[in-house]
Amino acid sequence: MTTESQHKLHFAIVGGSLGGLATGIALKALGHHTTILERNSTPLLHDQGAGIVAGGHALEFLKRYNRCQRQEISVPSSCRQYLNHAGEVIHTVTADHEMSSWDLTYFLMRANYDGISSDYCDVPPLDPSHGTAIHHHDRTVTSVITRQDGGSGVLVSWESTSDPSITGSLTANFIIGADGPNSTIRSLFAPSVERTYVGYCALRGTVPENSPSPSILATFAEKFTFFHSPGIQILAYLIPGKNGSITPGERLINFVYYTNFPDGSAELDKILTDRNGRRHRITLPPGLTDPDAWRKQQEIAREKLPPQFAEIVCKAERPFVQAVTDVISPCNEFLDGRVILIGDALAAFRPHTVASTAQAAYDAMLYADYISGKISRKEWKEHTMGYSRFIQHRGVVMGDRSQHEILPLEEYIRDRDEASLPVTFDMFPEWATAI
Repeated sequence: MTTESQHKLHFAIVGGSLGGLATGIALKALGHHTTILERNSTPLLHDQGAGIVAGGHALEFLKRYNRCQRQEISVPSSCRQYLNHAGEVIHTVTADHEMSSWDLTYFLMRANYDGISSDYCDVPPLDPSHGTAIHHHDRTVTSVITRQDGGSGVLVSWESTSDPSITGSLTANFIIGADGPNSTIRSLFAPSVERTYVGYCALRGTVPENSPSPSILATFAEKFTFFHSPGIQILAYLIPGKNGSITPGERLINFVYYTNFPDGSAELDKILTDRNGRRHRITLPPGLTDPDAWRKQQEIAREKLPPQFAEIVCKAERPFVQAVTDVISPCNEFLDGRVILIGDALAAFRPHTVASTAQAAYDAMLYADYISGKISRKEWKEHTMGYSRFIQHRGVVMGDRSQHEILPLEEYIRDRDEASLPVTFDMFPEWATAI
């Protein structure tokens, strides 16, 4: 896009989570102007208590764009290990991983994007070569159309999330849909795309690393630990603690516990119904889990999980629930490239791939390379769509095998080994060319 990139452009980014922030940071560094429209009614997104595996693309993004003095953002893990039901280590794979947290990554990006100060990190000084960065919360987008006054670009209209009687609009050269798996932008331009439940949920939570007994902690200390049995997979690893601390003794054990809940079943309704009786469709946030429903899951954990995993599940104080779903758009651009989708709005990966943060970083960097003229539109589209299709398919295969098939441990290990490989373009050429 060398012709248009010779002058400063305005990008309206719909969605202010990691994908939207990453894209804003990358475009801002090119000198372009960005405005984020976030539908959440509060200025900051709330920590979901979630750990993330900081894959290669996420680390590359931070190496390229993080201007904060703070550089250490993760807890290292030196191996993947697998337990049997008795809690014995039955297989170990040497593998380096970097484990971080959603909240630390979010505040690091807010500091770099619009200078939000927090206890997580410092705010970098202003760079006069950067474009402006504006962040609006309480903005639910209602429509996106081409300008009707003969000018170039697009008009995006919004209403207040907390008070729909308050409305407004802005014009921009491009609109970027970074508004997650339930993307409004995707629904406007690809309304036939549906997000579908796939038959199981991720029960998630954290516990302070010193909460379990020392012998239990030793199982998870700087190790990526797994257990598989029919219809169940659970994994755990250490992540930064309060204010992103990576000091031993201040970190958290993060677990993700996949277990089957048939669609339409009473069990699914129960686990997604909060303590106030409200049935949530996809995510039941921390602090709202119904005590009776969680006690039932604790009983099942004590029966079916290794003792180390059962203990951390039972000690989690603010667990939350995510229904696992599939969704992917057939295209990443509309209105002749004036509207694009990135990250989860384009393709929401099953969490087995541990690639959602990496996807957000990859999409942001690749789009910035396209806008700056480093790659062509064809290359940008092929790489972005190829990556999303390849990883989304990988997640479906991993999840279906893990939750709905009975396989030897070697098969699960092979799936995890493949998911941990650095993703390069030559891994998915057949996925990229079908655009």
